[in-house]
Amino acid sequence: MKRIIIATVQNRGGVLNRITGMLHKRQFNIESISVGSSEKEGISNMTFVVEVDDHQKLEQLTKQLNKQIDVLKVTDISDKAIVARELALIKVGGSGQLRAEIQGVIAPFRASVIDVSKDSLTIQVTGKPDKVEALILLLRPYGIKELTKTGMTAFLRGHQPKEVTEINSHLI
Repeated sequence: MKRIIIATVQNRGGVLNRITGMLHKRQFNIESISVGSSEKEGISNMTFVVEVDDHQKLEQLTKQLNKQIDVLKVTDISDKAIVARELALIKVGGSGQLRAEIQGVIAPFRASVIDVSKDSLTIQVTGKPDKVEALILLLRPYGIKELTKTGMTAFLRGHQPKEVTEINSHLI
């Protein structure tokens, strides 16, 4: 099962390397990772998407992360009300009539063309991971020349439904 883990960490050199090294050593597969500054100076948030087989492995993961020297807090937000986004840059081949067709494909996704050359378009899309994947699938027939995605970044919504908080309180 995929789990979304948020780790609040000290913004110091080597933190990312130590954490990913620990996950690698314990054979956790990181599907995506996103790291960025938080609202507090000197503090960063890491968002991991990891594949975890069972509850025991999840518990092991959170305990091991909490043992890391620069980790301040670890939270599994997978089953909570969250805001989650990804960014993808997609370069597709196209000129003339094909460009107009591609514009029609990307419009419902609120994606935008951020670069145009003689034989390609570069498209930017942000949103929920399934939205980003859906656009990528629709653009594949046009010939994707390059593709890059950020990892998911996420945090809890402002209001958490009571039953979700109670059910998952043992995971925090």
